[in-house]
Amino acid sequence: MLNIFQEPEIYESVSKYEYHTYSPYQNNFEKNDIIQICIQHQNLNVLPSESFLYVEGSLSKTDGKEIVSTRLVNNAMAFLFDEIRYELNGKEIDYNRNVGITTTIKNYLSLTKNESDMLLNASWSPDSDIYLKPLYFNYCIPLNKLLGFAEDYKKIIPNARHDLILTRSRMDENAIISPTDENVQVKLHKVQWRVPHVTLSDSMKLNLYKSINANSFMKIAFRNWDLYEYPMLSSSDHHIWNVKTTTQIEKPRYIVFALQTAKNKKISADPTTFDHCDLTDLKVYLNSDVYPHEDLNISFERNRYSLFYKMYTDFQRTYYNKTTTEPLLSWDLFKSRAPIFVIDCRHQNEALKTGPIDIRLEMRTSKNIPANTSAYCLMLHDRIIEYNPLDQVVNRIV
Repeated sequence: MLNIFQEPEIYESVSKYEYHTYSPYQNNFEKNDIIQICIQHQNLNVLPSESFLYVEGSLSKTDGKEIVSTRLVNNAMAFLFDEIRYELNGKEIDYNRNVGITTTIKNYLSLTKNESDMLLNASWSPDSDIYLKPLYFNYCIPLNKLLGFAEDYKKIIPNARHDLILTRSRMDENAIISPTDENVQVKLHKVQWRVPHVTLSDSMKLNLYKSINANSFMKIAFRNWDLYEYPMLSSSDHHIWNVKTTTQIEKPRYIVFALQTAKNKKISADPTTFDHCDLTDLKVYLNSDVYPHEDLNISFERNRYSLFYKMYTDFQRTYYNKTTTEPLLSWDLFKSRAPIFVIDCRHQNEALKTGPIDIRLEMRTSKNIPANTSAYCLMLHDRIIEYNPLDQVVNRIV
């Protein structure tokens, strides 16, 4: 306030910032196809965190007749791909399996109401399905809503080859919804990756080249989204799921659990809504450590689920280091649309730093689980990649 002679600060480190479009090798995008988009020119500074996928397509009936009731579901573009992988110099950095379910769960956890509204341009529309008149669509899906690497690592990457590899889904039933079970197919006409190129000022370029010539390593740290599915739970009120045993140092920081009854791969059902299935208690075991320590004693029938809702709302505060949270789901919508159960297991004892980790889920319900119920476990764990821009060596540390 009193430093009236202070010189104004002018940001001149970047002399040019522009988007460049990269297209895959093929022009047809049929089901089960591998779509690979490559940035081969390595003398570039690219910013993957601000890149996005541009998708064009259309809906049509196989018999050529007019579509009456079919529309796109919320997050439809993500359901058109089974897997997304990001590679740096030919080495896998990050991946996302079952892209539709993974990103739907993650968005319910992470987005605020304003952020959710702005993502209609990415086919994210949780409050209503998407009607198309005419039956053509085009969307821009930010890469930071598809991969944990792009969400967390917000710096440029110099002198590297970048590959974005997408696997087209085997079927399109999860991307569309039709009360009358119309025989509709989704056709993709264009899939592009639009990436910012950053040109540095001369002084910043000199500093960067000095660091590169000094054979320095970049540390690329982010949180990986790793989804596991239990396709069909048995009709019981007590389940134990041995999710994963790993010898790697991939300790989960958060474990997110969701249930879904008779919605997967059904054109008449919405795959972006989940069910509570009268869950009364949920525990996560990392070897002998249990999270949470006490029983939760939940009853959705009596609207006694405030502990679950608090665990859901606390996610934004702890995951993004926010002082306040703006949960996307209200108290009522949490129960009816997306009861997503978050277990915070960031704080772990020293014994889990070495040796294998057995990750186990134990759930109890007040009634038997309904038929055709699937369980999803989304693990959010740390990953650190080491990259040397001089010799272009990529090493995975964690």
